[in-house]
Amino acid sequence: MKRVVEMNQLMSDKRTIFFLVAPGSLILISMIIFPIGMSIYYGFTDWGGIGDYNFVGLENFKNIIFNDEIFSTSLINALLLTVATILIQHPIAIFLSILITHCGRWEKVLRTILFIPAIISIVVTAKLWASIYNPQYGLLNNVLESIGLSALKQDWLGNPDIAIWSIIVVTMWQGFGYAFLLYYAGLKGVPDELYEAAKIDGANPFQLYLQVVIPLLAPMMRVAVIIAVIACLKQMEVVYLMTGGGPGNSTQLLGNYLYQTAFSSAQYGYGNAISVLFVIVVLIITVVLNKFLKRDVGEY
Repeated sequence: MKRVVEMNQLMSDKRTIFFLVAPGSLILISMIIFPIGMSIYYGFTDWGGIGDYNFVGLENFKNIIFNDEIFSTSLINALLLTVATILIQHPIAIFLSILITHCGRWEKVLRTILFIPAIISIVVTAKLWASIYNPQYGLLNNVLESIGLSALKQDWLGNPDIAIWSIIVVTMWQGFGYAFLLYYAGLKGVPDELYEAAKIDGANPFQLYLQVVIPLLAPMMRVAVIIAVIACLKQMEVVYLMTGGGPGNSTQLLGNYLYQTAFSSAQYGYGNAISVLFVIVVLIITVVLNKFLKRDVGEY
């Protein structure tokens, strides 16, 4: 009781509250709020990063929204990557996480193997897949030729029609481990009693997972999907290292286009305008997802 009284007295002291809150507030303001504010400010200018600049109002934003085809391509590609990740990567991750829980002594080995792509350096991943996709000596074309499918051989990163899909495959492969780990952890959190109760009620394995286990994974799915969407929208490294946005800007993503505009093309003001719209797009999609995925789920 005495400790509770002392704690209440301590927390009622405004000076104590200030010293507790000040460090975190200072970091938040200096590292997040201030840079965002400066980015918004420079988005209204034509600054090149060095020297003087002029205030151009909404001109940058108008050009980006109505005239910038590369920005539109980047946004569409980011959305394609997001949809592919949610509809392809995550169902596979759920299926394999369920499968591995029934592999007995091989479970630890298999889950380690599936997580390996997530811990490989992104530079190594990009160079590895660039070699696999190489039209002359790449593994993919050699395999297609060896199994009699030479007609399917492609310049996987040089063909504007398929290059973005090649990038999407690499990105999903590299991030698969995190999605798998989330769903695997969720499955491990389901009590054995629920499995036993479902079996007693006559549920077959398909019904067990479809009607019992997967609904209980809904909170984990929500977290995994939101993380995946944010990661896809800000994806940059794979494109930067493998194609640089080419051929013909067909593989541009928002992060890479922003970097090239602000630093390679010395259009710092225009690049900041892109970053502001980028943040707005991410926030809108995140809010919509939260609303769409929000639902009451049972506790276990």
